[in-house]
Amino acid sequence: MPFPRISRCGPPFFLRFVTTRYISQSRSRALTMAPEKGLDPASSSNTKRKATRSISPPAIKRKAQSSISKTAVNNFFKPTSQKPKERTSWSERAPSHDTLATLLVGRYEPEGVDGADQQKRTKIAAFDLDSTLITTASGGKWAKGPNDWKWWDSTVPTKLKQMYAEDNYRIIILTNQAGLKLHRDPKAKGPKNLGEGVANFKQKCNAILAQLDIPTSVYAATAHDIYRKPRIGMWKELCNDYDIEEGEIDTENSMFVGDAGGRTAQLKQNGSKAAAVAKDFSCSDRNFAHNVGVTYKTPEEFFLGEEPREFLRDFDVAQHPFADDHDVIFEKKNDKDVVLFCGPPGAGKSTFFWKYLKPLGYERVNQDTLKSRAKCFKAAAERLGNGDSVAIDNTNPDVDGRAEWIEFAKKHKVPVRCVWFKTPLELCQHNDVVRALNKPMNPEAREVLPSIAFNGFKSRFKEPKTKEGFQEVFEVDFKFRGTKEEYAIWGRYWT
Repeated sequence: MPFPRISRCGPPFFLRFVTTRYISQSRSRALTMAPEKGLDPASSSNTKRKATRSISPPAIKRKAQSSISKTAVNNFFKPTSQKPKERTSWSERAPSHDTLATLLVGRYEPEGVDGADQQKRTKIAAFDLDSTLITTASGGKWAKGPNDWKWWDSTVPTKLKQMYAEDNYRIIILTNQAGLKLHRDPKAKGPKNLGEGVANFKQKCNAILAQLDIPTSVYAATAHDIYRKPRIGMWKELCNDYDIEEGEIDTENSMFVGDAGGRTAQLKQNGSKAAAVAKDFSCSDRNFAHNVGVTYKTPEEFFLGEEPREFLRDFDVAQHPFADDHDVIFEKKNDKDVVLFCGPPGAGKSTFFWKYLKPLGYERVNQDTLKSRAKCFKAAAERLGNGDSVAIDNTNPDVDGRAEWIEFAKKHKVPVRCVWFKTPLELCQHNDVVRALNKPMNPEAREVLPSIAFNGFKSRFKEPKTKEGFQEVFEVDFKFRGTKEEYAIWGRYWT
């Protein structure tokens, strides 16, 4: 009789059973006979292992707890056609065709609508997001995550739904979110996770819009460009998205609600006690409403019916109306001389040169274009050598810097005059942004200057005096000098 075939995977079951049983019986006999032979059962390694083994049945394995819900699993395996549709669609916009996107736009459509809301609504109720529609649930200044939010007041969602359904308003959210970065700057240093992530922001907005459940959109400006309030880039985008022409907007009934109203600090009476109320961090929301020509209200005024508080603007465009008459009389008093400008960036120095000094035959020397002080001295010397008068179009804030130009004029045996631009820094910053963000008013393609440029001038500035060696110090107070079309751009709030 042939032997049974043995598989590579092991002996047949009956052979394994017999072998295991034989080994078990042999070990039992050995332990029984050990005392008779004078042997210590513990001295055997095999015996030791046998003695320490538990004869209890193996422990029942605890079922692993999964953090993934059955619903999530079911949704994962569902066909795409059966999965619930995400109601918010997201897109990104760029301020121009040759720049990266900086505006994040989310458009929400309730279930069953799907683009059916084609009615043109010319009354727009636009709202800021943080500290206006929502606040943190944790009570902190900054959200700890996408779920750390609650309505600013319990009346907010009801009020917005009523405005849409009963009052025929288009409800829009416009928010500055400089902490978001749609594209990482390859030159930037530090961690890649900058501020609240875009994914977290979208998750939070998805939840907010879902609770409102009305056709609406959220616009988030992530950079300091034309989209950032108080600039009107986001307003133009929403009008384009909803096919509303500028003249069609019902500006009398439209509004913008936001917490940045420039309100001053005050004591608020609460019964017998008075509590301090902090001032607003800026006036950007009030200025934005002014720019687009709609009514402005704070959240307290709009949702709670409180009386308006006092507010203050650092810079008020109303104090600088358009005027045709430009009462500047600058004369050329010498056959050849040096005119030294003194004033902060954005004070109007270059505009003054082109309008008043260039027609008198002056040649301009500017460090922004020549890039170094040494090149400025060289260029000025060449122009004087050609018989031209020279205007030094730099900031020249301190006495020591001006002294170098006074010595330069003495060396070339020509008089030196000073033109002092007495423009407040807040107005200078406004001018700087207007120039940088409007190509027709920016022939030299200058970019927005950082705050340190203005603060640096302020820290070094000393008022120019004739005793320094000037033939005269000609003072210039700021006035807008341009066309009505240019004033229509300049006369908005930009910072």
